[in-house]
Amino acid sequence: MESLAVVANGKSSAVSPPRRGFFIAQVVLRLLTIAFMAAAVAVMVNAKQTVEIFTLPITVRYSNLSAFKFLVAANAVICGFSLLSLIFISISHKGKKSNHSFLVYLHDLVMMVLSMSACAAAIAIGYVGQYGQEKATWYAVCENVKMFCNNALTAIVLSIFGFLCLFILTIMAALNLKSL
Repeated sequence: MESLAVVANGKSSAVSPPRRGFFIAQVVLRLLTIAFMAAAVAVMVNAKQTVEIFTLPITVRYSNLSAFKFLVAANAVICGFSLLSLIFISISHKGKKSNHSFLVYLHDLVMMVLSMSACAAAIAIGYVGQYGQEKATWYAVCENVKMFCNNALTAIVLSIFGFLCLFILTIMAALNLKSL
């Protein structure tokens, strides 16, 4: 395999194709993260259902539950910061190991932890909505608002896929940091 020649600070160095593969994998995973998180936000924000209880119309939407508001806000923040990190790594990538590897690692780690906490909160509320908690006298409500619960489940699954992309990015960034 041929190496790519790169001129940095007046010196020529060779960049192996695995470095290019690492960069491409990073870009693809960041794009997938953005897509999953943006789709999760869109699905959750549009999740709404009106039901009648004792002839009173009640509308259920994500903003009624703080855990779902946290999921939407966290996914929006992750989406935005992932876009910024994509731009950052594209600009700073010159075919060599970046001086900013620690910042990329730290970014990926913080975004992964934020995603994990938002998914955990939403899963907990979704579980109570689906199965209830009789000892606390919280009853399952998803039988009454199936469409809303299905949309919430879809948003949670998309968020989990985004989390998995961030998890892989964090591992890649840690391995890249270790190899410096």
